Amino acid sequence: MLKTGKLLRLRRLSPAGDGRHLLVPLDHSVSDGPIVPAGQWDGLLRALVDGGADGIIVHKGRARAVAPDILKNCALVVHLSASTACSADVHAKVLVADVEEALRLGADAVSVHVNIGSDTEARQLSDLGAVARSCDVWGMPLIAMVYPRGPRIEDPRDPALLAHLANVAADLGADMVKTSVALPVERMAEVVAGSPIPVLAAGGPPDGTDLVEYGTAVMATGCRGLAVGRRIFSAPSPASLVARLAAVVHGDGAPHAPHDMSMTTPSTFVAGVA
Repeated sequence: MLKTGKLLRLRRLSPAGDGRHLLVPLDHSVSDGPIVPAGQWDGLLRALVDGGADGIIVHKGRARAVAPDILKNCALVVHLSASTACSADVHAKVLVADVEEALRLGADAVSVHVNIGSDTEARQLSDLGAVARSCDVWGMPLIAMVYPRGPRIEDPRDPALLAHLANVAADLGADMVKTSVALPVERMAEVVAGSPIPVLAAGGPPDGTDLVEYGTAVMATGCRGLAVGRRIFSAPSPASLVARLAAVVHGDGAPHAPHDMSMTTPSTFVAGVA
């Protein structure tokens, strides 16, 4: 059984109580530059929460700038890895924060990025293992963002490869894995079937087609959630798009009202099952 602290934090990651998750990564400002002008940051966060996002993913410095009332009904995930588009190797992720810092910031979970097939894969795997060990000590949920990227990857959408990545995340101690979606999308069911931990589908459709239809197809394969960043925060109405995606993730087909965590009741999570 998981420790009480981790149980409580996992519960905050799924305020609907169904073990499903709609996360919005906002860590792109480190890798690529500003997401929105600084004066629009609070407005973007409030739009995401009002739309029904279950959690946001940010770096530690940005977490300090989040108004506490914004997070009343939304989980905070602090991302511990980084690289920039200016690097000689954009796939070489390094740790820039630790679990203790995330705890002091009030995080409900942490995330670590690993690029399998990259030239620095060995170091990234070591970092993931070290963070998992610290998460176990502190009762902190760990989301492993594991992607097939680098010179040794021939087909990054191969379901067998993605299933391998999901097991890497599980075996090194993650509670959830966020990874690419197989093509065709239906074959993502093979990835889910082979994973001992919940699978979150990363990003939107590679061909730029309708995000809601795509999310519906992905969730039908058994994924336990979506983690979509750029396609949401660059949309004309992020709140409206999040509401439609929340309806897909949580299964009723209708846009959700904003979360009220005070009205939810605890549920039980068992290791490897959410």
